[in-house]
Amino acid sequence: MARYTGPRTKKSRRYGVPLFGPSKALERKNYPPGVHGDKGRRKQSDYAIALGEKQKLRLMYGLLEKQFRRYFEIALRGRGITGEKLLQALETRLDNVVFRLGFANSRRGARQMTGHGHIRVNGRKVTIPSYSVKIGDIVTVRDNAKARALATKGLEATQISPVPDWLTLDKEAFKGEVKRIPTRDEIAPIVNEQLIVELYSR
Repeated sequence: MARYTGPRTKKSRRYGVPLFGPSKALERKNYPPGVHGDKGRRKQSDYAIALGEKQKLRLMYGLLEKQFRRYFEIALRGRGITGEKLLQALETRLDNVVFRLGFANSRRGARQMTGHGHIRVNGRKVTIPSYSVKIGDIVTVRDNAKARALATKGLEATQISPVPDWLTLDKEAFKGEVKRIPTRDEIAPIVNEQLIVELYSR
């Protein structure tokens, strides 16, 4: 299963945002990595800024370049604003929904839970993290001790993080439902997705 396995804290420090979830290291060192930090850095070109936006979004959702480009091409073919369609496609990945419901405290953890068979969609086991959920889908944690223990740990770690309005959560039943596709405002992206669209349109 392809995924980014490099240094996560350095990437977060480079872009100045917690790409992989809360990071104490980023709080302590809120400047770019390297001996000199951000000293002496030249002004970035428009291309470099757009590339940085793309890299931030790609890393945040744990995708490789080929996977990310495929999502962009799907968004480009769909109706509506390409940038928003891209965000919605990423946000409705199963691993992200598991993360948003709080069953895992990071997308990486949610991806692992899904890949190990701990998640059900409409009662059926789905082990593909990139599975795209639809309106009305029911996402549940497998009814066994290990899966429920993982989900309980995740719920305890994320209890201060509200579940998005486009999802509903029943903690007692370890169950969530997709009420609707999220809007851009609900996703609240940390990037300017329009720059990404322009980057791929060059």
